[in-house]
Amino acid sequence: MFASLAVSIGLQMILPFPYGLAAALGIFIVFPLLLRRRAMSRMGGYGESGTGGGFFGASSGSTKVRYVCLVCSNKHNGGACPRCGSKMQRADF
Repeated sequence: MFASLAVSIGLQMILPFPYGLAAALGIFIVFPLLLRRRAMSRMGGYGESGTGGGFFGASSGSTKVRYVCLVCSNKHNGGACPRCGSKMQRADF
């Protein structure tokens, strides 16, 4: 953080007003993205498809979310319960 601040201040001193400000904003936007990409590649978060792991970790994509009806406990894929028609449901991973 301090490195990007120092480089931004240095660029604002060297470059004229609109260009220095644009360069400083660019550094504040791009520098954290590069750090995040480097950290995620070290942890193995980016798979071969280039996507991150997500909130619950990396998934193979074949996992489907099923829902359980709170009225009759019927497991179904989504929307209203096909057995009783209730829309009260919870996710079952």
